[in-house]
Amino acid sequence: MNKPFPFAFTLAAIVIVVLYYLFWDSEEPTQENVVKEEISSPIESSSSIGLIDDERIINAESEPGNWIAHGRTYEEQRFSPLLKINKDSVSDLGLAWYKDMGTNRALEATPIVVDGIMFFTSTWSRVYAVEAKTGKTIWKFDPEVPGEWARKACCDIVNRGVAVYEGKVFFASLDGRLFSLNAETGEKIWEVDTIIDRSRAYTITGAPRAAKGKVFIGNGGAEYGVRGYVTAYDTETGEQVWRFFTVPGDPSLGFEDPAMEMAAKTWKGTNWWEFGGGGTVWNSIVYDPDFNNVYLGVGNGSPWT
Repeated sequence: MNKPFPFAFTLAAIVIVVLYYLFWDSEEPTQENVVKEEISSPIESSSSIGLIDDERIINAESEPGNWIAHGRTYEEQRFSPLLKINKDSVSDLGLAWYKDMGTNRALEATPIVVDGIMFFTSTWSRVYAVEAKTGKTIWKFDPEVPGEWARKACCDIVNRGVAVYEGKVFFASLDGRLFSLNAETGEKIWEVDTIIDRSRAYTITGAPRAAKGKVFIGNGGAEYGVRGYVTAYDTETGEQVWRFFTVPGDPSLGFEDPAMEMAAKTWKGTNWWEFGGGGTVWNSIVYDPDFNNVYLGVGNGSPWT
């Protein structure tokens, strides 16, 4: 005869599962999680590291050996015109070098490769500059994101990369800060808080884009009821230039522009703005140099139903 399943054992199993769910993403960004490695000497042409401007990105096709923007060009087609690796030569490929990032979590960054230097991010929004040929570290920067911030991220503690522009490296941290670093040394130039409401679960996992003296960044968090927006900052000073919301907010506070006022009329129900609205621009930002426009891809709405 089958015995009834012990209630105490069932309760213990549930507790274990709940605890695992709460703490599975608690890989703390402590010093123990940072790989101890020798920092290489700066390369000879260090004074020109990261000297990317609008004209160079517009003409990216002329330097196929570099990957100087998130999608390689402003068009963000992510297509490499290089021909050396093809169906005939692919079998000859082998490992040139590898780099242990000191984490067992996901790496989702698109590396920026310019003039022999590779810039990329790892978990917890850490930034690296390495020699592309050898993998040796030139510098690394840790924004020291508080470990508890992992619970606010829907989809792990990932980061999708940096923007390199006019001798600076721009990136955003999981807890919503935007940084400008010296591309040669990795030293911080400025830091700004991009989050409008820290009572809500805003995060940033996307890569910024840079153009016309501005750096653009959105955010994530639509799963948890935030209001989506994109902000442009001055690349030299970090001062806010403009901010665009993708969904309307509380009508009693007024609207940022006529588009939001028009959009608000299509939202139904009572106090819908209290749910945030969603529409976060968590990565898709494209600059069009021909029309001087920025195109945005938005995420899900909040609430979902």
